[in-house]
Amino acid sequence: MRIPGGSVAVVADPLDGAVIASGFADIARAIGFLDEPTRQRGHRIVRSSQSLEPARQALLAYSEGNLLALDHVRVRQHGGEFTQRAWLAMREIRPGDTDSYSGLAARAGSPRAARAAGRACARNRVSPFVPCHRIIATDGSLGGFAYGLSVKTELLVHESAFG
Repeated sequence: MRIPGGSVAVVADPLDGAVIASGFADIARAIGFLDEPTRQRGHRIVRSSQSLEPARQALLAYSEGNLLALDHVRVRQHGGEFTQRAWLAMREIRPGDTDSYSGLAARAGSPRAARAAGRACARNRVSPFVPCHRIIATDGSLGGFAYGLSVKTELLVHESAFG
């Protein structure tokens, strides 16, 4: 599905509908985002099913201006304790707002863990549902983004952070 930033591929767990991989990529790359524990469970990958419907509806609503729609989609990805807290903290950053890597570290309960916050962004495999695009460098520059800065910029403009 196409939203501001580009086409988004989504992989959802057919058992509970949780998004387990997504991103601004083709479906083969999104499947590659699946972590080893998920691959070992042998989930069957489907291109269309009822399990994808909540994500599809949320992406459509987001692209039409309901910037909170992505917040209600269940996500699941594997990571350590700090990384899980960082991913939750990213979801608490409202559309139109940004935070720095050090700010994200503080939100996640470890104020001196800015580098770990950066790694949590880099390991996020369910973008844009976990909005790592809202994390920018302390100096106000965009920092990095796995899908390129043009995608990050388009998302932030859509959310009026820089618009």
